[in-house]
Amino acid sequence: MHDVATVVPLEDLALQVRFVDGAEGIVDVSKLVRIEGVFAQLRDAEFFRQVSVDEELGCICWPNGADLDSDVLYSTITGAALPGQASTVSA
Repeated sequence: MHDVATVVPLEDLALQVRFVDGAEGIVDVSKLVRIEGVFAQLRDAEFFRQVSVDEELGCICWPNGADLDSDVLYSTITGAALPGQASTVSA
């Protein structure tokens, strides 16, 4: 598992994410999840900015319980394979 060290909310449902191993990048949340159900509140910019790191789980989350898997974020940013999958980066 790749633990998130810091997260900074940006404009347009984007997050600047840095991992404990130093990898970092920007993720567009709207490309990872449907903005409905538990994620519907993310449309509210003030609520979106309440994102934080759950230090116990190493992932990012919002006060309503919505969270994003750190391995998915890491794969999106670095191109590293998800556990059990081939790499998303071409050689």
